[in-house]
Amino acid sequence: MAHPKRSYWSRRIARLDPETEYEEITRILGSHEFPWDLNRALGYALFRTYAVASIGELLGNTREFADRPQKRYDDTALILGTIGENGFASVPARTAIRRMNQMHGAYDISNDDMRYVLSTFVVTPVRWMKEYAWRPLTAAEVRASTNYYRALGRHMAIKEIPETYEAFETLMQEYEDANFGYSVGGRAVGDSTMKLLSSFYPKPVRPVLDVFSRSLMDEPLRRALRYPAPSPRSVAITRFALRTRGRLLRFFPPRMTPLLVKDLRDIRSYPNGFSVGELGTFPTGCPVPHDVAGGSGARAE
Repeated sequence: MAHPKRSYWSRRIARLDPETEYEEITRILGSHEFPWDLNRALGYALFRTYAVASIGELLGNTREFADRPQKRYDDTALILGTIGENGFASVPARTAIRRMNQMHGAYDISNDDMRYVLSTFVVTPVRWMKEYAWRPLTAAEVRASTNYYRALGRHMAIKEIPETYEAFETLMQEYEDANFGYSVGGRAVGDSTMKLLSSFYPKPVRPVLDVFSRSLMDEPLRRALRYPAPSPRSVAITRFALRTRGRLLRFFPPRMTPLLVKDLRDIRSYPNGFSVGELGTFPTGCPVPHDVAGGSGARAE
C-alpha cells in the first residue's frame, strides 16, 4: 500500500489545465514528483542525439564534451532548469533562452535536427516514467509536457513543430530509423558523457556503471554508437534494479520542498553561484542575423 499522501502532487496536477497551465504542471513534475527520474530521462534523451551523425559530429567538433564535459553538462542542465523553474515570461528564462539561441545560432544546425532533439525531450521522459518511475505519467501530464516543449520549440524558432505527443513519437522514431549511424564525433561525445556520469558515483561502483549504462540502451542506439551489447543477465539486473527503486518510492511521502536543478549534486561547476547570462559558450565569428536565430531570442525578451 502506497504512502497515504503519495498522491498529493498528482491530485494537485489533476486540477490544472494542461492546455494553459502546462508550465506549472511541468514544474511540479520536475521539482517535486520526479526530480531524479526526469533528470536521468532528459540526460538519456540527449545521449540519443549523439547517434545521429550530423549532431554527433557537430558536438564532437566543438570539443566542449572532450575538453570541458562537466561544464557542458552543467550549463545545459542549468539553462533548461532556469527556464522550467521560472517560466517563459520571466527575466531569467528569457536570458537563458537567448543564451541557448546564441549558441545554436553559431552553427549550421538544420531545422530537422532541432526538431528531432526536441522530440527526444518529449518522448523519452514519458517512456522512462512508464518503465522505471514510481508511476507513469497521466494523459494530462503527457499533454502538458508536450505543450511545454512545443512552447520551448517556438522560442527557439523551430519550424513545423508537431502538435501532439503521438506526432512527436512518430517523428522521433522515423528520424532515428533514417539517421542513426556511427560517427567518430558521436562516439567520442558518448564516451566523454559516460565517463562524466561515472564520476558522479563512488569509485568502487564506477567499473559497473559502463555495463549499467549500456544495459539501458536499446539495440539501435548501441549499434549506432558501436557499443558492445551487455549480457542479457546485465540488462535484466539493471532494469530490475530501477523498477524496484520505483516501486519502493511509492511508500515514501511526497517531496514538499522543491529539488531544483541548481541544487543537484551532479552540478559542480559553480560552487559559488552562477549568472544565467554567462552560462554556455561564446563562439566567435557568429552570431547569425537577428531576424533568423535572434528571432527566437527576440520573442524571449
